[in-house]
Amino acid sequence: MGAEPQVSTVGLVLHPTAAVGSSIDAIVAAARRRPARVLARPADRHRVPSGVEVVPDARFAAEVDALVALGGDGTILGAMRLVIDRPVPVLGVNHGNLGFLAEVHPAQLPGALARLADRDFTIERHAALCVDAGPVGLTTRSGFNDVVLGRPSRTGAVSLDLTVNDLRYGYYRADALVVSTPTGSTAYNYAAGGPIVSPSSNAVAITPVAPMSGISRPVVLGAADQIRLRVAEDSAPVTLDMDGTPAAELGHGDHLTATLRPEAGQVVRLSARDHASRSRVKLSLLDLPLRPDQLLELIPPELRRDAEAAAGQLQAPGSTGLG
Repeated sequence: MGAEPQVSTVGLVLHPTAAVGSSIDAIVAAARRRPARVLARPADRHRVPSGVEVVPDARFAAEVDALVALGGDGTILGAMRLVIDRPVPVLGVNHGNLGFLAEVHPAQLPGALARLADRDFTIERHAALCVDAGPVGLTTRSGFNDVVLGRPSRTGAVSLDLTVNDLRYGYYRADALVVSTPTGSTAYNYAAGGPIVSPSSNAVAITPVAPMSGISRPVVLGAADQIRLRVAEDSAPVTLDMDGTPAAELGHGDHLTATLRPEAGQVVRLSARDHASRSRVKLSLLDLPLRPDQLLELIPPELRRDAEAAAGQLQAPGSTGLG
């Protein structure tokens, strides 16, 4: 990676409501020392200081060498969607809650920015679902987590016909249908009873939510499979969301085609091992069963050493212990 040019233009992607001012200040200060350009989009004009250059969305996507996403997983997913036609590294700074994509917390940002500028990091590549709905206009055409077909109210059911590679597979009648990438398999897909899919598989999971008839189990398809879903005549109106962002409303006879685009997004990893350990902790919070010795492996080594030292002092001869 040493032969690659240094990062000279950084784009900011901000959570819409989180207080991220301190992180923006840290980024601007780091850019002045380099020097480097810091860009923002017009939607964030009133949230950035004078040291940040506000440019139209098209220029923003075309000129950045890297993005810094300040927020949670949703903000990072949005950052990747912004540059899906020209993927660049995205550094996630966690201003949210439980998430799998963010790499650092705000206090760790200065060191992370130095490594980002020097390209001292590795890339974790993410697949995206790309959607075509024919004549139906879409506000966004891709999702790194999932594509969800739901109902706008609590009445009726979503009824969809599934075709894979021009072969009819059957139909769904459910509250909603979740089509997820491996990244999104731990989100709505998992909550609906779908499988957790390894990122190395580049597979697609289709999971019905509260199925009433038709296909009632999750289906896992390959990366090269073309998925087509058609809204049946007995369906309630259908809302189409991508990564939680409303994209369109579909009516009877409307259809969409979803295909998986491998390596459509790049997430910065400063330590792949540390990220894997954090992900194991977060997966354990999703009720994945772990044995006691496996749970101990999730504790950072320095905390484990401190605990072992404290336990040794309590067990030492002459120790009064507790109480």
